[in-house]
Amino acid sequence: MKVFREVDDVPRFFVPSDDITQTSITVRGNDAHHISRALRMAAGDHITVCDSSGCEYDCVLKSFAEGAVVADILSVRQQDNEPPYRLVLYQALPKGDKLDTVIQKSVECGVSCIVPFESERCVVRMKPEAEDKKRERRRRIAKEAAKQCGRGVVPDVGATLTFEAMLREAAGADLVLFCFEGEGTVPLPRLLRDNPVPMGATIALVVGSEGGFSLSEAARATEVGFLPTGLGKRILRTETAPIFALACIAAVLELDN
Repeated sequence: MKVFREVDDVPRFFVPSDDITQTSITVRGNDAHHISRALRMAAGDHITVCDSSGCEYDCVLKSFAEGAVVADILSVRQQDNEPPYRLVLYQALPKGDKLDTVIQKSVECGVSCIVPFESERCVVRMKPEAEDKKRERRRRIAKEAAKQCGRGVVPDVGATLTFEAMLREAAGADLVLFCFEGEGTVPLPRLLRDNPVPMGATIALVVGSEGGFSLSEAARATEVGFLPTGLGKRILRTETAPIFALACIAAVLELDN
């Protein structure tokens, strides 16, 4: 096979492994429409395809049909731009469209999954009748962000949880960082250095809404083993805090190794 083409402006798409053979890839649905109608690409143009398992394909478009585009595989390589750990962000529901920003930017920062949840001081509350539609939209935001920043996988966006459900789910991670503004916290970089994270481990990052967490919620989190951590001396907005924390995690565990 030829050497993989390092071209930054080549459009990136994600496809299921069932649509990949040894020699060709079929792009379907909205992405196929985007290639042929929005981008107005033609046979001979190049695209990059990821299968969300770590493989990245350099392809050349071959044929177009209704709802499907077929591309020949020129070369394949193993992705090397994913973090050496799995990071799940648990974000308390913020007001307005702030969650959209959190999803987009946290995908750029390397998260594997974003899970919204309700906390005591959330102004916005989950509406079960609208949950499926909201989750579908949030997943689209994550997918577009993954394409834009060159991710090899598309991070998922989970269903909105209650606070107690979040505690139970996040407790399954190897390390749970609970962002809190009160007393008894340890600076995030120190926590990361004092609690070595093995390759491939799962880190959970828990961030509150505009009002932060109540003392009772902080007590519950500590009770189940979460590590309360501080993010410095300044008060960060709810949409800033997760991005700041993710950058700190990357600086200590990814960029400094």
